Amino acid sequence: MINLWNPSGSMSLLTVLLTALLLGMVHGITPDEHTWPITFSYSVGSYSTRGGMRAGFAFSLAFTVQRALMSELSFVALKQVTLLFHANALIYVVVGLVMALSGAYILRLGRHIHWLGFLEAALTRALRLTPVADAGISARSSVRLALLHGFIAGFGTGAFAVIVYTVLAPQMPSAFVGFLPGLFFGIGTMIMQIAFGGLIGFLISRMNVSSNAMVYIARHVSGQVLFYGGLVFLLVGSFSLIVPTESWGFTTGIHVHNLHQIGVGFFLAVIPVFFIAGISMLQAIQRIKKV
Repeated sequence: MINLWNPSGSMSLLTVLLTALLLGMVHGITPDEHTWPITFSYSVGSYSTRGGMRAGFAFSLAFTVQRALMSELSFVALKQVTLLFHANALIYVVVGLVMALSGAYILRLGRHIHWLGFLEAALTRALRLTPVADAGISARSSVRLALLHGFIAGFGTGAFAVIVYTVLAPQMPSAFVGFLPGLFFGIGTMIMQIAFGGLIGFLISRMNVSSNAMVYIARHVSGQVLFYGGLVFLLVGSFSLIVPTESWGFTTGIHVHNLHQIGVGFFLAVIPVFFIAGISMLQAIQRIKKV
């Protein structure tokens, strides 16, 4: 029987991979600071169902690659990899910095920083996307930028990472397949992030406003969430480097990872998505009404 809460150290190959896939799906749909704020930001900025799904896919694609690499490293050098479990605060700082810079650029110029041009071009061809010209307010959020966020966020640690790296990966029969638990975990996350991104994009696209107003709302909310959410990540990450915050929080009793222990990570996921996004949405709508 599959046990997502406390997987055993003696499972068949099929059970290990199915456990990793299901854990990834739980990770993708529950409040998580390494997925929700980023996918939400780029999905809003795409202002369409398809664009939101692409944003979720782009983010989780890089996330999956990173988790597969770390899974392989876990198999061949487990002790060294486990040292990374104390680097969550540093990941917050790096992710926050990238978010804030991207958000400031969007809000100031209505454009997007192209951090990984060669990957953007490859993804454009692979997904048959229409190249987006960043020319003023009409520019949509670059879902390709989510690639960079996805790879960085993949280094975040927590209950899911611990299970994948210390329980599932070591059970692989050889180094040739040591990456599979991380890969399947990433695929599970990808499935739910595509659905989440598509839902956000759909909701934004159904707003009863003109096309120009839609563009403004999407850009404003996306930029605000990235900028102010990034600042929150930066502040919390910097503080956590000085004062460890891993033990802060309370237990809910819900035996679902990301919901059992409500701590700093939970609020980093919720604040940008609901609080900052809600205020930004109201601001954008009020400004449109005044025009």
